[in-house]
Amino acid sequence: MKLSINGTEVEAAEGQNVLEAALDAGIYIPHLCKHPDLEAVGGCRLCMVEVEGTEGPVCACKTPVAEGMVVNTTGESAERVRKMAMELILATHPTDCTGCPKYGKCELQSMYQYMGVSPTRWRVKSRPVATDDKNPLITHMFTRCIRCGRCVRACRELRGVGVLDYQHTEEGIRIGTDGSVSLQQAGCRFCGACIEVCPTGSIVDTLDMLDESKSYADNVVPCRSGCPAHVDIPRYLRHIRNGEYTRAAAVVREKVPFPESLGDICVHNCQGACKRNNLNGTPVSVCRLKRAAAVRDEGTWKANVRHEPLTGKRVAVVGAGPAGLTAALYCAEKGHAVKVFEANEKVGGQMRYGIPAYRLPDETVDAEVATILEISQASDPEPRIELACGTRVADPKELLSEGFDAVLVTIGTHDGTVLPMAGHDLEGVVRNTDFLKAARKGEAEDLTGLRVMVLGGGNVAYDCARTAVRLGAASVDMACLEAEAVMTSTPEERAEAAEEGIVLHDAYAFTSINESTEGSGKVGSMTIHKIERFYFDENHRAVTELLDGGEMTIDVDRVIFAVGQKPEGTADMGFELTHGPYIVADAEGKTSVEGVWAAGDCVTGTKSVIAAIAAGRACASAIDRALGGDGDIEGELTEHEAPCQHIGRAPEGFYGEAVEPQFRAPEERKRDFDVFECPYTEQEATCEASRCLQCDLRLTLTSPRLWNEY
Repeated sequence: MKLSINGTEVEAAEGQNVLEAALDAGIYIPHLCKHPDLEAVGGCRLCMVEVEGTEGPVCACKTPVAEGMVVNTTGESAERVRKMAMELILATHPTDCTGCPKYGKCELQSMYQYMGVSPTRWRVKSRPVATDDKNPLITHMFTRCIRCGRCVRACRELRGVGVLDYQHTEEGIRIGTDGSVSLQQAGCRFCGACIEVCPTGSIVDTLDMLDESKSYADNVVPCRSGCPAHVDIPRYLRHIRNGEYTRAAAVVREKVPFPESLGDICVHNCQGACKRNNLNGTPVSVCRLKRAAAVRDEGTWKANVRHEPLTGKRVAVVGAGPAGLTAALYCAEKGHAVKVFEANEKVGGQMRYGIPAYRLPDETVDAEVATILEISQASDPEPRIELACGTRVADPKELLSEGFDAVLVTIGTHDGTVLPMAGHDLEGVVRNTDFLKAARKGEAEDLTGLRVMVLGGGNVAYDCARTAVRLGAASVDMACLEAEAVMTSTPEERAEAAEEGIVLHDAYAFTSINESTEGSGKVGSMTIHKIERFYFDENHRAVTELLDGGEMTIDVDRVIFAVGQKPEGTADMGFELTHGPYIVADAEGKTSVEGVWAAGDCVTGTKSVIAAIAAGRACASAIDRALGGDGDIEGELTEHEAPCQHIGRAPEGFYGEAVEPQFRAPEERKRDFDVFECPYTEQEATCEASRCLQCDLRLTLTSPRLWNEY
């Protein structure tokens, strides 16, 4: 139907009100009680308009459109009521706009500026109601509340939670919970819908949770932004909660080709960023849920894999670890033929040779590599990815002269570091990389009856220590410079190791490795010294102050250095290097040699499998652009359905601890290299996935447009 607004003919749909018709036509009418995702209630009196044939101004949000209707939004009587309503709102509203988190994005501020209204005509009535900052994640500043009711309706109508309502208090009517109980006691899901729809910044995210260096979306969904590969975590957790494991695995595979491996060994940055850490101290077990989906994946997503026509371009990848294999897959999907050169007899890089089998078995790596080869070839008569194992490439740039159009170097960090301390060259001193690789190949020394000391405090150090236990060591001690609270290893790794009898000496300096007897040339003991204070001086140099009398000598037969590792052979490759052997590469992975890229640990230093995967993705995109493509490696392996907005009140157990999977008993698991942690059962996976706060639902709500956007 057609109507006239301010002399302009406007088309409107049947059932719309005047406010909706005007806004759709780009004609701004002030309004506060109306939000794009909420029905209007007509309470703010700011959307008053005049309708020909109707006596007095009416609420545009409550007036249905009619054929031939003539509307004037700027009539004198409508303006008078509108301005009076705004002045009444401002009379009790704080004037310190610049100190408000909503400054510049406040709908109220936008409206009174548009209307040219200030509270000066009215005596300002202060409302000294204390800010409620006792709840986790959400702060309620009552003095900024204009009682528009949006938060109440969002909580009730959009989310089906219904914990907020108008409350009669000694200070007057305000928004809160029945009985003024905490949000958690009321059953809040902490979904943040109330924050999203609040027009004035009365309800906001707890301020110390926001990182100003990040985008709004990244702050709202910190798990997704915290993942180096930006896996859509809330989306795949919803699929798991619904029992849709293949679809969950497909969502993960849209960003990474190793979902089960990551489910076994990921350092899970996402969990450190999870908002539940601030709710009850226990994040959602995102990593274990990834594994729960991967082990139940039926593979129907394979039909949706990107498979562009062959381009005739050839890409060489040097190093078949997670970065190299990831880049190989995405380059192949973009139509480029890829040859992967690997110095070892099998592919997998550190996933195969640097991580113990009890954490990541060969069968898992083999299966995921086989899937990469399968989906990259699809129906082509010849494989798009060729693996050349047992082939060491000493000079990657020479591959360009052999017919390759681009070369990617992803050789990892397989050269362990030994500190130049007294006794470092004694027999019985071992590097972490050599030790773990020998164990994975079944060539490790039998440590039965021997005493082992591991130097280092990261997850690799724990891999060495727990491997030594499984090789029969009589005792395993660990020493590291860091105090336990700041060790880089994960808390669960430390706890599991302690169950297996490993003794940690945290905050100890390494003094010397001592001979068993003079002239023997063999390790006999290790001397360490307790650190009283460790800090960096004004020149950023590490300063270690030792505790008087804190020296300790422990009898050991083997010392394993797990204090770092670096790339091998880069000094002779002709690249610009940094910090010794690391390859210099820009944000796209380009090296100092034209046509050669580098990614992963050989560029950044040892990080994680997920970081290597993210680097491989970035380089694949950059290489595709260099070879004439558009660089678009994104894919949708399962339908991207709009999530249900109605989530209901928090169910029983919602605020509880994370669900723990089944573990093999320490005395049993320390005798072999079999995987010791069982995947979640379907019931366990459903329960754990249901703990997700679904923060991303906030981003599905429509952002109201301010008047200057019309």
